Amino acid sequence: MPKATNVPNKRRAKDDPVVSRRLKKGKFTLNDVPIVKENKEGVVLVTGAGDVGQLGLGSDVLEKTRFGLVKIDDEIIDVYAGGMHTVCLTKDGKVITFGCNDEGALGRPTDKADSEFEPGVVDLPGKVKQITAGDSHTAALLEDGKVYAWGTFRDSHGSMGLTPTGNEKLPYLIMSEHVIIKIASGSDHIVFLTNHGEVFTCGCAEQGQLGRLPERSSGRNARSGIGKDQIAKLLVPHIINLKPHLKLHFEDIWAGHYATFAKVADKNDVYSFGLNNYHQIGAQPNVQYNPTKSEVFSKYKWLSICCGQHHTIALDVDGQVYTIGRKEYGRLGLGENCEESIELVKIPSIKDKVICIGTGSATSFAVTEKGDLYGWGMGNNGQLGTGKEDDSFAPILIEGKQLIDKKVYRVNGGGQHTVILALSNINNNKTE
Repeated sequence: MPKATNVPNKRRAKDDPVVSRRLKKGKFTLNDVPIVKENKEGVVLVTGAGDVGQLGLGSDVLEKTRFGLVKIDDEIIDVYAGGMHTVCLTKDGKVITFGCNDEGALGRPTDKADSEFEPGVVDLPGKVKQITAGDSHTAALLEDGKVYAWGTFRDSHGSMGLTPTGNEKLPYLIMSEHVIIKIASGSDHIVFLTNHGEVFTCGCAEQGQLGRLPERSSGRNARSGIGKDQIAKLLVPHIINLKPHLKLHFEDIWAGHYATFAKVADKNDVYSFGLNNYHQIGAQPNVQYNPTKSEVFSKYKWLSICCGQHHTIALDVDGQVYTIGRKEYGRLGLGENCEESIELVKIPSIKDKVICIGTGSATSFAVTEKGDLYGWGMGNNGQLGTGKEDDSFAPILIEGKQLIDKKVYRVNGGGQHTVILALSNINNNKTE
């Protein structure tokens, strides 16, 4: 878990000028968030739709129903799937992208024919430690706490731009005045956690996912703002709306397609906001425009929370996976005859300890400590990697030629494709 530092004692402050300044300001300080727990160098494998290059397998491969190997020379330690693009983080802190670049989501020029179908490096001013992506945007957190983003956000009217001036097809410094220690992306919004435990958001607010604007001010054409002034309210990062008397500091954040979760420091309390039409954020039904403590999610101690369009899965500290929300297409993993879930339900069929979870729009995934990958939910584009296009109503062990002698340790779902990281030569890396 992240290490939180409250106001230090006065005895220590006398001998430490840095601590003394913190004491005087009374600042809550977060030292770090364990974004990537294990910086293993793995191979990248993909499955699903590849019609715009999101599989990175060349212009001739438009769909895969089993995982295929992406040829990347660099050593990759993290992967992220956007709506129609894929992002990889290398061991030396470089960002590699491939897929749809119509609105700048790749962050690099793709003038050369079919260059969006091949992995390419994004030019950034420093070493990157975390990557995220949404439907049409990508963001990168540098080691110095700066965040660069590129692409665009979208709302019900179409492209909003990434900033009030429009789309950004190359990396743009989006949070220069704060030290950021973690970022999270939904379909069309970004969440930022500062080193002082503050949560900032920007992007589309129509489903309440920004947690700082009332319904009447959530759209770009809201009466409360005009033109660029209203767009700026949405696209310029601002702190979420909390009641001052709460005096809350947060130590972790997660974002789903249309929702945001924030964990209170030194407590299990989780605040959520955003779309809740299927109880997927554990709050009262419908849209939650303001951060509200979720009694449902606050019962557990979470390592990770992943949210699709209408469902959420969560991983607790004991390696157990829970699910909540809409049942269609099997995304809950509770069987074909299950009911919609308004409470978190533990998935009983995964017996081994889980170390990583992921969701796509209507898919769910879990990676076990043994390196096995399980998937369930919608499979119409081969995004489950089962070799078929059938939906799966319960977790199914994903197998295939490219997974033989490989240990999966990270998974992420996009709009209609999935990307994983795996260790080769499993016999030398697998823990008995």
